[in-house]
Amino acid sequence: MSEILDLSHVRLTDRPLVVCDVDDVVLNFFVPFEDYLREGGLELLPRSFRLTGNIVSAGTQDAIEEVAVKQLIGRFFELQDTWQTPFDLALDTLNALHAEADVLFLTAMPPRYRDIRRKLLDRLGFDFPLVATEEPKGPVMHRIHGGRGLPSAFIDDMAHNLHSVRDHVDGCLVLHMMPDSPLHLLAPKPDEGIVRAMDWVQAGELIRAHISRAA
Repeated sequence: MSEILDLSHVRLTDRPLVVCDVDDVVLNFFVPFEDYLREGGLELLPRSFRLTGNIVSAGTQDAIEEVAVKQLIGRFFELQDTWQTPFDLALDTLNALHAEADVLFLTAMPPRYRDIRRKLLDRLGFDFPLVATEEPKGPVMHRIHGGRGLPSAFIDDMAHNLHSVRDHVDGCLVLHMMPDSPLHLLAPKPDEGIVRAMDWVQAGELIRAHISRAA
């Protein structure tokens, strides 16, 4: 049965909207996930941009099965507050943007892990609304922002999410931001015209410029 996406907790004001991914944009995912695997006698060999087939036994180098990979990811999300930490200046930048825009997290994860992520974000000071869903992000952001006629910006590390939002939300500033991890270097590249923000300082500058131009 498909999930019913609950957006009742999202209440926007009459201001621009900044929507931001969480894993490997606000919170480190790749590095702590590698540490988590090593603790269990596994390692990640980034031979392609996928986890299945690239998580192997540290002793035999045999790849583990897809069902085991899904179980590992689920367990990691259950323990995320033990492993995940924020990127430098993520909180400062989002707080500064919040002075002139609504800020919202849109994270691609099963909704059953939302409450754990909510507690982690709150503990770290990221007290912005959170939407956790496995639905395509473009239609979700369109439902949230719709035809409000106000500037919007979207930050993500995955090309397909960036393309989805670009195709569903007119005039949205779509920013590509990702860590230089061995796995991310193998990821599909976003289309031309999608700007990469190298860090949170640059992301903040690009979003403020976009909001100012659209005012």
